[in-house]
Amino acid sequence: MRYALVNPRWDFSGSIYFGCREPHLPLEYGYAKALLEAAGHDAVIIDCHAEGLTENEMIEAVEGFRPGMTVVPTAPTYLFWRCPPPELKHARRTVEALKGRGGIITVIGPHGSTTPVAVLKKLGADIVVMGECEEALLKLAGRKMTDLKGVPSVCYREDNSIHIQGSPHESDMALLPPLSWTTDSIRRHPHHHHRFDGKVSGFGAEMEASRGCPYSCSFCARNDFRNAYRKRPAATVLKELDNLMESGAGYVYFADEIFLPDKKLLEALSTREIRFGIQTRIDLWDEEPLRLLGKAGCVSIEAGVESVSVEGRAHLNKNCRASTEEIERLLVFAREHVPFVQATLLDSGIDCREEVERWRERLLRRGVWSNEPVPLFPYPGSEEYRRRWGLPDGSAWERAHDFYLNAYSAFSDIQEQRPLKINELERLNEER
Repeated sequence: MRYALVNPRWDFSGSIYFGCREPHLPLEYGYAKALLEAAGHDAVIIDCHAEGLTENEMIEAVEGFRPGMTVVPTAPTYLFWRCPPPELKHARRTVEALKGRGGIITVIGPHGSTTPVAVLKKLGADIVVMGECEEALLKLAGRKMTDLKGVPSVCYREDNSIHIQGSPHESDMALLPPLSWTTDSIRRHPHHHHRFDGKVSGFGAEMEASRGCPYSCSFCARNDFRNAYRKRPAATVLKELDNLMESGAGYVYFADEIFLPDKKLLEALSTREIRFGIQTRIDLWDEEPLRLLGKAGCVSIEAGVESVSVEGRAHLNKNCRASTEEIERLLVFAREHVPFVQATLLDSGIDCREEVERWRERLLRRGVWSNEPVPLFPYPGSEEYRRRWGLPDGSAWERAHDFYLNAYSAFSDIQEQRPLKINELERLNEER
């Protein structure tokens, strides 16, 4: 079977989206392509975002490949499945453009993992994969729409009815091979994600050492994908890293939900001429691992602190055992060994504004950057959403988005200061 793995040309104007706008490696497609080809199928990644393809060029590439199935994501790369744009503007436009041209249209992503029926209806796709897609796509290989009974983790149409089978899929990380990207692919990614030390050399790339998280913070939208914590085999991680370096990468950002201390991995990284960035919780580290982290080549830490008070962290269900003073001490210590350290804050509605500003100013004087608290979006699939409204239904994304726009009069400095409503954003798609 022939698979076209299409990454849309993303545009986030008018969106509340606060992820990075630059192109990143579509990791989910890299794994899927490797698994499909190993099983004897043909697969091509058509990355409109990285290659700057127009809609007509995308259509031409898909038609030229003649796929039996075309896959379309609802969020850009695994790195941002936890904070996707709530609207489905680009996925819908891509599906509409490729209907009748790309074989069976299958949608992947966080939206369909949490609200599969709503996404299937809104996009007019044939199949929605729930959860992580790599192995799930392989199970669809060679099947017709009339031959999907018993396939797990899918939502699909048949005889004017919609069927949901199984629960969101979690991939076996031991089965995902070390990825090998072409030099041309890497050269289309000059951006070094979350790097601010000013010593950029080589191209940027992303990879995973693990997936999921052992914690259950209320704001994290991962109940239906990338949930259980799973490590990749160290040999696989290092082989993939060596492949990236051979293709021209000088910096790697680990897309792990939480990069945990791993002495053997850090020691292996320290033998390679690579710089890297991570996202983590600083309360899970102590001085010796932080020294080793800096020695290994880490130049960027994004540490999820979220709240400057014990009460705020408890409200967010962070299960944090460190005091605010200890968190501050560890951040400052980390900054002595890593050029850029960020303490990420959310607006939980608990912390005193003056206390937050005093804490931020104290850190800044010691070289640690902390953002103004980002308004908390109650993503469907998060405990924060369920606290307010229960299990997500067909209107979950619109409900959360309307609440967010009404609850805040100002947004983070990386968001549109007056975002549009979901129906307004998706209407733009109809009016193109």
